[in-house]
Amino acid sequence: MQAQLFSKLDSLYAEMVEIRRYLHQHPELSFQEKNTADYIRTFYEQLGIEAHGNVGGNGVVATIQGAKPGKTVALRADFDALPIQDEKDVPYKSLVPGVMHACGHDGHTAALLILAKVLHESREFLSGTYVMIHQHAEEYAPGGAISMIEDGCLDGVDAIFGTHLWATEPTGTIQYRIGPMMAAADRFDIVIKGKGGHGAQPHKTKDAIVAGAQLVTTLQQIVSRRVNPVDSAVVTVGSFVADNGFNVIADKAKLIGTVRTFNENIREYISAEIERVTKGVCLASDCSFDYVYNRGYPAVVNHAAETEFLIDCASRVPEVKKIEETEPQMSGEDFAYYLQKVKGTFFFTGAKPETGEAYPHHHPKFDINEKAMLIAAKTLCLAAIQYQDHEQASKETLSSMA
Repeated sequence: MQAQLFSKLDSLYAEMVEIRRYLHQHPELSFQEKNTADYIRTFYEQLGIEAHGNVGGNGVVATIQGAKPGKTVALRADFDALPIQDEKDVPYKSLVPGVMHACGHDGHTAALLILAKVLHESREFLSGTYVMIHQHAEEYAPGGAISMIEDGCLDGVDAIFGTHLWATEPTGTIQYRIGPMMAAADRFDIVIKGKGGHGAQPHKTKDAIVAGAQLVTTLQQIVSRRVNPVDSAVVTVGSFVADNGFNVIADKAKLIGTVRTFNENIREYISAEIERVTKGVCLASDCSFDYVYNRGYPAVVNHAAETEFLIDCASRVPEVKKIEETEPQMSGEDFAYYLQKVKGTFFFTGAKPETGEAYPHHHPKFDINEKAMLIAAKTLCLAAIQYQDHEQASKETLSSMA
């Protein structure tokens, strides 16, 4: 059965590329993906596959029923783009000014659509139920996963699998990790309020820029001097704005940043420490402040049994040349919410271009090796259809140990 499914995927590779390039040319930002959602739903409807739109917002969920009873396995792909100008010189360059697929979500969608087509055409030979989750708004918290879950996309699901095309790793590589794989991603906003005045009379002011500069430096000591070195954490100030004339001392400065953690206790500690440090700096500068801490996605924590099962599946995909454990990534992913509800795992599929420079994710010249989509589709395919046997084997093992 594996050989037949893989052969069908190979035969539809050109269509997979066509879909990906169409989506790449017509990107839509998070929470604005109306046309992309319509495209996905129409694709399923033309195949005669049951599909529901407007799930948790712009999400689409399609269901494929095998001829024989079995477990329900969900596969997820995201489809939102980013507010970045596409600077690639390729025929499929984004046609939308200032918006592009700079993270591979177009490839995720194309791979899952073609995989769904193959599973649907082979349903008389399959066991169980396959739920295709096409998720909107992965790039922007609160994200689309949590609202889709609240709308029932995981109802009855026994396990979920997902992948991210990873353009900085060689094509043919599958990266996995048991336990924490991607970090919790939070945001903080700090507004320092001083007293403005003439640049030539600083003694009559309370300089918000000087206080902000001191705060940026002091915040770095939270991780370097207050968090145990064996625990990973990041505090980054990404924006510092105090827009004034050259001869004006600022009365206000705004800092925006992100915190990345794996441990929930450290997450809480850093949130409190940022406030404490800000209070101390502002007290010394005779300024006041406003502080808002927004919790983003939790950490992606993979389940052990499902990750080990995925490794075995990947080893049977001919195009996979290397399977390796990856270091934890400080980037965030709202796939974390799915893993809090059901068993499953999230993995990286190497998608480094064959020629030219491999630009990082969220770069204006980001691109992928489209052959990686086929590897992702085959790995997810095998995980979905083999999970039926995996669950039964696990039960038999536990029964024999009783």
